[in-house]
Amino acid sequence: MRLGYVLSCEENGPADLIERAMAAERAGFEELWISDHYHPWLDEQGQCPFVWSVIGALSQVCSLPITTAVTCPTVRIHPAVIAQAAATSAVLTGGKFTLGVGTGEALNEHILGDPWPPAGVRLAMLEEAVEVMRKLWTGRSVTHRGEHYTVESARLYTLPEQPPKVFMSALGPKAVTLAARIADGYIGVTPEPDLVRRFRTGGGGSKPAQAGFFACYAPTEDEALRIAHEKWRNMALPGELTVMLPSPRHFEQASRLVTPDMLKNVVVLGPDPDRHLAMIEQYDKAGYDDVFVANTGPYYRELCDLYATEILPRVWRRETIGA
Repeated sequence: MRLGYVLSCEENGPADLIERAMAAERAGFEELWISDHYHPWLDEQGQCPFVWSVIGALSQVCSLPITTAVTCPTVRIHPAVIAQAAATSAVLTGGKFTLGVGTGEALNEHILGDPWPPAGVRLAMLEEAVEVMRKLWTGRSVTHRGEHYTVESARLYTLPEQPPKVFMSALGPKAVTLAARIADGYIGVTPEPDLVRRFRTGGGGSKPAQAGFFACYAPTEDEALRIAHEKWRNMALPGELTVMLPSPRHFEQASRLVTPDMLKNVVVLGPDPDRHLAMIEQYDKAGYDDVFVANTGPYYRELCDLYATEILPRVWRRETIGA
């Protein structure tokens, strides 16, 4: 299993993201995820830089592979534009860039006034978007007239030696089935073995399966819980709210129902390495190949130190919890 670090654009400005990436590389993390949002979930998170500018900067100071987790190439930005952004990112990183895609959330995709389609339509749009991008990554002139997208005599000139890999985020059975069919890898968010199994048996085979979890390092569990509730209480919202609510204001209203106790089983809190290892082990047992940790709050250096000394070596040695 490989361990990666999550760069949260919702919570950090460009310079802070670069510093966190360098700290993660020094600690021994093996890869990076970076979120692609237009808005943060809550105003308290406070940031949302343009991810493609940040990836360009990261490529010059950090050698770790980078995956967007995840980009929605369907509504806010046309897939022909995302194809160019991904190709340039792959060139800048020396081929270490992966385009993570998903069907998105209204929070980020409604901003141009386009309708927010139902889930089935969003999956069809994503499938066509991936088709368009892969055509463009051939370097040939592309004209495409599909159900959702039109491309007229477009050609990409700046291309990596190999086309970017496309990993797909999928939370439900229909999406996982599509990911198994069209994607080069699977991105999940829960340690749910049935979804990983569906991906592998549905055509994904031995392709990589990745997932991430949230942590909040702080000197005490109480302080960690306070920070997590302030910054990421939206994580405990149920059902389809996360894909349907259109603005941070609406997430603020809905998350008033989230108590601190509701986050105790969602976020790994505090400095105890066994708690982090226990969460990693859940994802390992579910069948994931790569697990990424997203740390909220100011103590990212301390979390990196914890992983460098207590967690990464034990994961590499395949030690069990409490060993």
